[in-house]
Amino acid sequence: MHVRSPSGQSLNARGPSREDRQSQPWKDRRTAVRNAEMADADVDEQSHPQCIKLPPAVEVFANLKTAQTFAIDIGLSLTKIAYYSTISYRKALYEDADGLGNSGGRAYKVFEGNRLHFVKFETRYIENCLDFVKKNLVDVERFHGKSIKVTGGGAFKYTPLLQEKLGLLVDKEDEIDCLIKGCNFLLKNIPSEAFEYQRHENPEYKFQKAGPNIFPYLLVNIGSGVSILKVESDEVFERVGGTATGGGTFWGLGSLLTKRQGFDELLQLAERGDHRNVDMLVKDIYGGDYSSQGLSGDLIASSFGKAVACGHPKFSEADLARSLLFTISNDIGHITSLYATVYNMDKVYFGGYFLRNHPLSMHTISYSIRYWSHGKVKPLFLRHEGYLGAIGAFLYGTEQSDKYSWLENYAGSSGFKDSVSTDLGIKVDQLQIDQAEYAVTFCPLLRDPTSYNPDTTDLAQDEEARGYWLQCFEESVDKFVARAIHSQPHSPTAKDRGSKLKEKYINRLHYLHAQPVAYGALTVRVLLDTIEHCMKEFDFPDPYLHQKKKENEKALRHLHDRITVLDKLEGPEKIKALILGVLSGNIFDWGAKDVAKLLETTDFGFEEAQSKIPGRPWLEDNLDDWIQRLQNGPPHKCAAIFVDNSGVDIILGILPFARDLLQRGTKVILCANSLPALNDVTYPELVVTLRDAAKICDVIKQALEDNTLIPMETAQAGPCLDLSRLNLDLCLAMVKHNVDLVVIEGMGRTLHTNFHAKMKCECLKLAVIKNRWLALRLGGDMYAVICKYEQPPPRSKTYQREDVGLKTEAVKNDCPSKCTGQATEVCKCDNPSDRNTNEVSV
Repeated sequence: MHVRSPSGQSLNARGPSREDRQSQPWKDRRTAVRNAEMADADVDEQSHPQCIKLPPAVEVFANLKTAQTFAIDIGLSLTKIAYYSTISYRKALYEDADGLGNSGGRAYKVFEGNRLHFVKFETRYIENCLDFVKKNLVDVERFHGKSIKVTGGGAFKYTPLLQEKLGLLVDKEDEIDCLIKGCNFLLKNIPSEAFEYQRHENPEYKFQKAGPNIFPYLLVNIGSGVSILKVESDEVFERVGGTATGGGTFWGLGSLLTKRQGFDELLQLAERGDHRNVDMLVKDIYGGDYSSQGLSGDLIASSFGKAVACGHPKFSEADLARSLLFTISNDIGHITSLYATVYNMDKVYFGGYFLRNHPLSMHTISYSIRYWSHGKVKPLFLRHEGYLGAIGAFLYGTEQSDKYSWLENYAGSSGFKDSVSTDLGIKVDQLQIDQAEYAVTFCPLLRDPTSYNPDTTDLAQDEEARGYWLQCFEESVDKFVARAIHSQPHSPTAKDRGSKLKEKYINRLHYLHAQPVAYGALTVRVLLDTIEHCMKEFDFPDPYLHQKKKENEKALRHLHDRITVLDKLEGPEKIKALILGVLSGNIFDWGAKDVAKLLETTDFGFEEAQSKIPGRPWLEDNLDDWIQRLQNGPPHKCAAIFVDNSGVDIILGILPFARDLLQRGTKVILCANSLPALNDVTYPELVVTLRDAAKICDVIKQALEDNTLIPMETAQAGPCLDLSRLNLDLCLAMVKHNVDLVVIEGMGRTLHTNFHAKMKCECLKLAVIKNRWLALRLGGDMYAVICKYEQPPPRSKTYQREDVGLKTEAVKNDCPSKCTGQATEVCKCDNPSDRNTNEVSV
């Protein structure tokens, strides 16, 4: 079976030798591991990754010294430089039971990862930036005799300057090819890249989740003129039309009509104007609505129609600029809607210099598209539309494969509506994208991947929740930083790095308070991911490592007794006790402020946790349905359990639950984070924990030997769960082993994310709400319980696919629920009775 990761254009990752690194810069992280074990007691300042020295603000041209190759997109007004660099970071070792190196410090290995950098600045500063690049990048041996990929309208004009300043050969790439390649890359790899814009509505920015297939679509590039591009796949695209009336028209006519000469000056002027003083409206002609033709009186009947009036003009330069902006935007929207109709496209992405995420421009084009298409065409904009050409040019200079995926680095990127100052005396925008270690794809068990949204609450829209969570994270940052510093007691730089981490994260929280959509959709998941990005950036690989090991060892001492108690129970009583065990274990969460205080100040154990679980009925209570299913239904073929915390949670809660499923004849896949997040169990830690548990429990030992208990990693690196970016190997295993039960545990994975997620198989969601504000908001109290059991619909439409959720080949009208276990079936239910009508906002 051929499987292709939908994450798209990743780059060749075989490890190059010193000699071929110039022609093949991409490295496999696994081959880049420094095999020597490092303890933090023995590591001096030079041994730490360079990224730990980042200042609180975004560092521009970061990691330039380790850059391997780069490209430039030169536009009329903006230039974008793209380059690829290697970054060093450390991973904590779990193989050593004590987690200690020979010197007594905690043991790590140093890895090298790949990062893409994109820096955008005004073209008038190109000489300054090229001098900086030459000094810091090109004047090194590895670039001698090399070429640079260049695209954009200024590629021809600035070729002599590039050759003079950099001494490199200039390799020009087609502008349209680069735009499309860059657009495809962003749509596949960057969550919340595309958005609808609805001015003065809540939310103004409606971000779109990346679907399993981004094609087909129209790309409308509005530069000096307008090009309309039809994109059907990575390889199949064409320019189908355009217009000469674009950004250059607005700039040129605006300069003639007003005293403003700059493009941004004209846009700012237009914001202050009133086009009704210049444009003739329908009501100016008919006295009101033209009802017989369905025309509102406020529609423009003639652009600049009032400019011919005799006498002293009653309009200002601002009115003229706004009228001009509306004239051009409306025409672009009208022409685009016609092309969308001709080619039967319902998705249109807009990019180019004319927009620059300017609210008034986006509003006018959106209104025009919706009006002329009668709401059938969705106008979409891109957060990073200014980088399309640079990304495309860069990708043309690299070998491509589908081995890896990419993620936006929140710690190093500037917001999409703001610039940052630099030491060069100019302002720039910056985007950083990190290469992930794993290819990812949509979970094959999602009922409808195209509509899947992992997040339960949009904090940009929910002002009360946004205010609470931003304050909550700011109040918790001291605890996270203290834990990070404490995890490296022998490091001379830990306190300094911890201080910078705190400053950077708090600055980011304040920025998000003022600009909630700066990084796309703002959710609790994004806030948690951001602090993990900062932890990694400042070289704190796993601050809770020692705490997790200690809790694992303590919980393992009680595992035998816990199993003995459970084995004395039978039937519904045992099933209930197992669920209560999972819920009790889930209380042990160092990420929950109130629980962390309890764990730090009292001798809080498993029995105390059990006493915290409230009586039934719970906030979400489907326990009786779950008991009935296990009592009366056949055993599940295979269960995929997404686990949460280390210690009591995984060992005394999840392992007995999984053991019971194994005894019923069900295979079990335990799915753990690939990278650390708070005290969540990671895959390397899970492997060690299962090895130790097997010494205590014969059922677990036999299951590991028989390969009926399988630990796997999710490719996740945070306390939440995004089922649209799941480890490809895990997805293939789900198909191979016929998973027909998904269990999701924990507040982050079950409540902050996936509460409304619909699966095409049975799904059990378990969590204890360990935040009083949230529990009260949902109608419960502290330690309120979520026990949500959902069964697949009895009838659904089924899409036959050749691999994991990628290519539709056939449609079946009848799909019994038993088919959901078949390897190549992906079901999508349209049964209205199954839709979740309970709205939960957390």
